[in-house]
Amino acid sequence: MREPPAIESYGGGGFRVAGAWRPGSLLILQDEPLDWRPTVFADVSPDDFAAVLSAPRGAVEFVLLGTGRTQALPPRAIRELLRGAGLGLEFMATDTAARTHNVLASQGRLFATALIAV
Repeated sequence: MREPPAIESYGGGGFRVAGAWRPGSLLILQDEPLDWRPTVFADVSPDDFAAVLSAPRGAVEFVLLGTGRTQALPPRAIRELLRGAGLGLEFMATDTAARTHNVLASQGRLFATALIAV
């Protein structure tokens, strides 16, 4: 597995990840930065976690979810979906989640990061 990509900056509607600007919301799964569909937290649905759920068993222990400018409780359907798949869920405002991603990545943790762009 590659070294996890660092989130170097955020804001302006996107993220700088490993030296590259990525507009829009972001999913980092198995150390690969990917575009993520939702643009606002209210649009996040269980379908947006399909890639996380299809990751190889053991590749992801929990999801770090950045909910936008403020922390918000994910809908019950998302919490139940992830719990049913045996995955933990940590959620916080996107700025805090971006910083937390870097700490967890440096520790070698197995997680997916899903961030709503701010």
